[in-house]
Formats: sequence, C-alpha cells, structure tokens
Amino acid sequence: MVKMSNKLRLALLISGGGTTAKAIISACFANELAIDPVLVIASKKKIEGIIRIQETGFDKRNIVIADPRQYKNEDVFADKLLSECRSKKVDLVGQYGWLPLTPKKFIQAYQGKIINQHPGPLDPPRPDFGGKGMWGRRVHCAVLYFRRATNHNFWTEATTHLVTDQFDKGEVVRRRQIEIKPDDTVADLQKKVLPIEHKVQIEALADFVDKKVRIYHRKKNLIKENELEILKISKEIAAALYPHG
Repeated sequence: MVKMSNKLRLALLISGGGTTAKAIISACFANELAIDPVLVIASKKKIEGIIRIQETGFDKRNIVIADPRQYKNEDVFADKLLSECRSKKVDLVGQYGWLPLTPKKFIQAYQGKIINQHPGPLDPPRPDFGGKGMWGRRVHCAVLYFRRATNHNFWTEATTHLVTDQFDKGEVVRRRQIEIKPDDTVADLQKKVLPIEHKVQIEALADFVDKKVRIYHRKKNLIKENELEILKISKEIAAALYPHG
C-alpha cells in the first residue's frame, strides 16, 4: 500500500518565464520546503516557464494550459481552474508571474489560501505600485521614476499577498526591502530584486506549512497625498516604456 504524503499540495500558476516557480519546485524537491508541487497551470502555450519547470524533473503530465481567452466567460474559466486543482487535491495556490485576473469563483474556493508574487511595494487598499498593468519591469520603472521624482525613500520591496478579485489588493503576508542605489537602472533593479522575490515566496509558503501566516500593515501611507499625481505619472511612463512588461 502506498503511503500518502501529508504535505500541503501546491498548484503554481504561471504566464511567463517561470523563474520563481522553478525555484519553488526545486526547493520542494530538495526537501527545503515541506510542500508537494502537484500542478502547474500556464495561461499561455509555449512560454519559457514551461521549459524551466520541466528542467526540475517536474512531470510534464501535470502541466496544464488554461488560456482565459479560450473560455466564453469568467465562470467557465474558473470551472477549468477548479477542475484541475480538485483533480490534484490542491490545498494551496501560488501565482508566480500569473497575468490574468483570477476569477472570483476560484478565489472564493481557495479563500485565504491563494497568494500572489509582486515585485514592488504594496499598501492595500491604499495607492501603491500595484494594480492593473503593473507587472514585470513596469513596476521597477515606476518605482525608480517615483523615487527620483520625490527624492526620498530609496528602496523597493519583494512582496507576497493574498489574492482578491482586484489586482494586487489583497493583504500582504510577506515582504522584504531592497535598497535602490542612485545609479540603478530598471535592468539593475530587476536583477537585484528577482532572487529576493524567490526567497520571499518560499518563505511565504513555509509560513502556510507552519501555520504562521501574518498580515503586514503599514503604519504610514506608502504614498502621500501630494505624491498621488507623481505615482500616476510614474505608472503611465512605465507602461509606455515597457509595453510588454
């Protein structure tokens, strides 16, 4: 008789390069994280993340394509995600570079057990460096522009937050601050932040294993009232300069 593992069963949702998903799966396979990665759902075919994940030895039969554009509405897309996760008895869901807005029905099924990776500082529900269209290099660009325009607070953060039905508005459960140097470029910041993102996501998953998840709130607003227009401009510039994230 095969003994069943009592580890939490994880589904990883990806849309791009998959570097974080690969780091997490590798940590699991090395027994550095007491979690079973049982499912990968990609929102696109032929993305680099699928290749990276297969390099870990992850069974390609457990990699599923679920492109939201192929489903007639949000509920049908949610049903696809739910069906795949339930078939693998998934306990916990992690979004790692996942770009679609996750369907409400799916979020409700995994309420409090679905988390998202974000490469910049968040301050939900107040204004911050998240929201629709804020992903990848756009986040780093917006942070750099904002910091230089305001000439203070030369740092950024790697973040993990709970998923809600709005982009990046869930409560933060892990974060780590990273210094920005005066001459850092967007490429510099991306290179500097990415390995910290990997660590933060793994730490967040370990918190779920240990049942030690905590919510992080800022005592002061990340963005001051008189800085809101600068934040808006920084996001617009980032979107224009990095149309593909």
